[in-house]
Parts: sequence; C-alpha cells; structure tokens
Amino acid sequence: MRVVQVQHIVQLTFLPRLFPVNCYLVQEKEGLTLIDAGLPYSADGIEKAAARMGQPILRIVLTHAHEDHVGALDKLKERHPDVQVFISRRDGRLLKGDVSLDAGEPNTPIRGSVPKNIRTQPDVLLQEGDHVGSLLAVSAPGHTPGSMAFLDTRTRALIAGDAFQVRGGVAVSGRLKPLFPFPALATWNRGISLESAKKLARFKPSLLAVGHGNLLEHPQDSIERAIQEMEGQFVK
Repeated sequence: MRVVQVQHIVQLTFLPRLFPVNCYLVQEKEGLTLIDAGLPYSADGIEKAAARMGQPILRIVLTHAHEDHVGALDKLKERHPDVQVFISRRDGRLLKGDVSLDAGEPNTPIRGSVPKNIRTQPDVLLQEGDHVGSLLAVSAPGHTPGSMAFLDTRTRALIAGDAFQVRGGVAVSGRLKPLFPFPALATWNRGISLESAKKLARFKPSLLAVGHGNLLEHPQDSIERAIQEMEGQFVK
C-alpha cells in the first residue's frame, strides 16, 4: 500500500503498479472520514493508516457502488460498528445489487463490478448539497447513476471517485484510455458523465483525487483538456 498526503487528504493506494485502487482518509478535528473502502483485503491497511494518523475513523463515505470501492466495507463495519456509512440515495440501491433503472434514466445498462453480497446497510442516503463534516456532496452521475463527488470546503480539494481517471491519462469517465481502459469500460452513460465533469470543473478544484491514479494538484487545465477530448467524441 502506498500512502501520500496533500492538504487534509491522505491517499491510500492498493496495487499501485498494476491496478491502482485508491481510497482516502480526510482529516477533521474530531476524527477521520474514509472515502471509499477499496478491495476486500484493504481493511487492515486502512486501519493501520488511521492508527498512524492518531485519529479514529468516524465515517465511511462511498462515491459509488462498484466492488473496487466497497470491497472492505463489511469488514470495516463489523470491526467498527459505530462508524456511519454514507452513500447517495440512488446508489444505495446499487449497493444492494439492484441494477434496475429509474423511470426517466437513459436505457443504458449499468456496467462494472456491481456488488452482490454486501451486508452493510447505509446509515445515511446522501443528496446533492448535503454536508459530511467539511465535505460537500456533489451529485456526479455517469459512471454509475448515483455517483457522487465530495468537495472539501476548506481547501477545494475534490474527491471525485471515478468521475475522472488519472491513471493512463487524465480522462472523463467513459473516455477510453488504452493504457488503463477499465473505468471507461465500467461507465454507465458517457453523455451524463460528460455533463457531470463540466459541473465538477466549475468548482475549480485545488486538488483532484480519483479512484484510479495519482493525486493531481492544480488540476484545472488537465480537467478542461479531458472535457474537450470527451466532447470531441460526440462531434459527428
């Protein structure tokens, strides 16, 4: 596991050389917010990182319900039953393995590794504009119907889940990067993903933290280029 800290954000990366999977510990005065729960074996590494930081994990916040973002959720909840679990209301269904679409959603299949046997029930179903400690919840559908990003209101650091990728080249979710094609292959709806990327760009984040790839400081130019590349795919 690789550990990197920028601002209040500590990135934990599992399989950094082969298939980097990130989760994040966000420092607050009263304790830590864990964003995403990595792979099934990630629990020990997450706990060790929190112990080194000297703060308890108070919350687990999920950007979306794919297996590489919720893998250690059950184990962590079993070990820390008082920890609150947050996910968007829409992806709360996906966490249960329900891949049906809501009325009015585009009829494109939900892709990626949807969990089938998660036992943990969310404590809080998030909506746009909710606050989790210092984090502002921002609806960012596209990769999944209920994907969310989280903006640290202290520093404008943006933890964006798979709305963007950095591994293989900065890209909007759904834009295929041959060196790391997996986020694109697991994206539900590319058009909605593009609109979410534009929305997130308007926050002008100071730091971009995603599910796959290194932390990116001063990311605005890279985000704008990624959006332009994605827009080019829609031009006939």
